[in-house]
Amino acid sequence: DSSRIMAATSKKGRFALDTELKRFGFVNMEIPKDFEGIPEDVIESLKNQVIESEASLRHLDEERSNFADTHTDSIHHLLAAFSVGAQVFDIQNSLESTSMVYRLTGWIPSQETAVFMKELDELTEGRIAIREYLPTEVPSVIAGEEQVPVKLKHGKFISSFERMIFSYGSPLYGTIDPTPFVAVFFTVLFGIMFGDCGQGLVFLLMGILMAAKVIKVGGWNKFAPIFMAIGVSSSIMGLITGEFFTNETLLEPFAMWVTGLFGEPHAPILKVMPSSDPNSVKVIFGIFGMTIGLGFIINSIGLVINIINKMTQKKWGSALFGKIGLAGTVFFWYVVIFALRVAFFKHVPSAADWVIIGITLFFAAFGEPFERLLNGERPVIENGIGAMVIGGVVELIEVISNYLSSSISFVRVGAFALAHAVLGFIIHMMAERSGIIGGALVMIIGNAVVVVLEGMIVAIQVIRLQYYEFFSKFFNETGSEFKPLQFHYGNK
Repeated sequence: DSSRIMAATSKKGRFALDTELKRFGFVNMEIPKDFEGIPEDVIESLKNQVIESEASLRHLDEERSNFADTHTDSIHHLLAAFSVGAQVFDIQNSLESTSMVYRLTGWIPSQETAVFMKELDELTEGRIAIREYLPTEVPSVIAGEEQVPVKLKHGKFISSFERMIFSYGSPLYGTIDPTPFVAVFFTVLFGIMFGDCGQGLVFLLMGILMAAKVIKVGGWNKFAPIFMAIGVSSSIMGLITGEFFTNETLLEPFAMWVTGLFGEPHAPILKVMPSSDPNSVKVIFGIFGMTIGLGFIINSIGLVINIINKMTQKKWGSALFGKIGLAGTVFFWYVVIFALRVAFFKHVPSAADWVIIGITLFFAAFGEPFERLLNGERPVIENGIGAMVIGGVVELIEVISNYLSSSISFVRVGAFALAHAVLGFIIHMMAERSGIIGGALVMIIGNAVVVVLEGMIVAIQVIRLQYYEFFSKFFNETGSEFKPLQFHYGNK
């Protein structure tokens, strides 16, 4: 067809190449010795081929685009079918099997077992044999080689807080579920730190709109109950402190009515804003004392959860000794009660007080050998008496500093409540001095900044308190979160 080719080979293969080319009808083209450059007809032919190829490519692109537009649903269906089919094939190849039977093993949530078995039976038309094992019957669990995965079961409100748990770690199977406590603590702490009725109603409205899918923010819609909860708690705190979008006069009638039921009417019900009034200092210290008391309750619940969990796991040594065992807990409680008696009831310290504090502190700091003894671990003194004494002294300092910092850490709750009130006061004063239009802008922008930025800061602080002060008391061992087998659709 008059086409030309240039063939190259090694020096040794040149005769074999000539033979093959001649066998297929190629004729050697003699090039004059003084010829240089590329023949013009070759260049012209190549240009024409480029033009034709580009035209064909454009035509193919148009056809592909048109086909994609007219067959989008079919293509997506085929991609999904292929994706699932490939995943099923991979799983099928990984199963234990004979030529006729496959064996599937896995974890199923206990509350879903009956429905799951029924569906499998219907799907296979009865050609299936199912054996249900309790976690305590699984050999790998008995040997400690595998953890039982955990799936928590809650209503819509409590379940919206589950991510806070699993982002820290999964509770061990059979231990106390901390999610309800987290839901209550988060809601209460946020409300105290972000007390404004108007701004709280904004969170409440956002939560309602997110739950109704009017506002769609991706995966955040599942947290709608949290927004509603903190909206309610912030609004209640705002009613108590008399703040409504940083305004302290709009809620005065409500405060006068409520306080009038219990004595002389006054507004607000609880004045958080510092002032020249001598009583304001007492109120501020009262707020700090209340938040420390709330911290005592949260810390104590964490300690009790840890003791119960250890007893459930039959780890008696860990339940009774150590800084987060019964010894450390009794030390913490007794010191707090002792300090309150001395401060408010003029209690004179006695020898019995120091004996109880000393004994509980000793078993909290030097409890490791006793833990190992009761837990059945050997040797009881693992690294010698010298190491035990040094470790105990360090642990002694750790016990005291840990409980002290855990209690004082909750002062930040009162500090943020005061900071929120001061920030609201500043915004309100700026609005009053900016005229009608300027004041309106200051109020809108100021409240928006507070809702967004301070709302985020307060949320972070509340989560921090949960993680470091509450979870640290009992989350010393993490389990495995239940993650069901899922097929991913798409061309992956």
